[in-house]
Amino acid sequence: MPIADPIADPVVLDRREGPYGEVVLRRRGPHFEIIANGTFLMDTSDGRSERLLVDAAHDALPAGRERPSVLIGGLGVGFSLAHAAADPRWGRIAVVERELAVVDWHRSGPLAPLSAAALADPRTEVLHTDLVAYVASAPDTFDALCLDIDNGPDWTVTASNDSLYSPTGLAACGDRLTPGGVLAVWSAQPSPAFEEALRNAGFSGVRTEEITVARGVPDVVHLAVRPA
Repeated sequence: MPIADPIADPVVLDRREGPYGEVVLRRRGPHFEIIANGTFLMDTSDGRSERLLVDAAHDALPAGRERPSVLIGGLGVGFSLAHAAADPRWGRIAVVERELAVVDWHRSGPLAPLSAAALADPRTEVLHTDLVAYVASAPDTFDALCLDIDNGPDWTVTASNDSLYSPTGLAACGDRLTPGGVLAVWSAQPSPAFEEALRNAGFSGVRTEEITVARGVPDVVHLAVRPA
């Protein structure tokens, strides 16, 4: 979620009030950005860390696992989904997005050019639901969970997302993973406390990969493995 160009004046393309508050799509120069309840979430200026989220999860899977499945949460500006769909190694690709506005922006709005090929891919399934609820109750399991719904475990978009990073939420993530499956969580900054929470939740192979940004601390991907 790189910081957008601070020089260009943003132009609001759509603004909607949803069940979780206001979501806004803006264009700033050549880039699009998503704002939720006044908090900058992401833009289309970079995307390296969102792609790392997907690649690092795949690389951490046990060797020889064929056509692994991945759950991406959420859709955002589509970088993670597009990157997964461009990789023939993945099997089922499910993406969870709770904001109908974001889904609409991708299906028929300004973000469609970024995600059209991914949405048309027969492996792709878009689930319009809340990720926290889905992880807690869905019967499905995946080989990888790539989660990017907040600015990190320590900076959530809505208070209800806090539970995802709690012991109960991390246990639910483990339940959604196959043995040896990988949990990958995007964050705008490193979180040693979250690393410790992952270990306490029974995950192994806990580590953090960093992506250097133009200003401030690096974006990171926290990785953890459900023991086989």
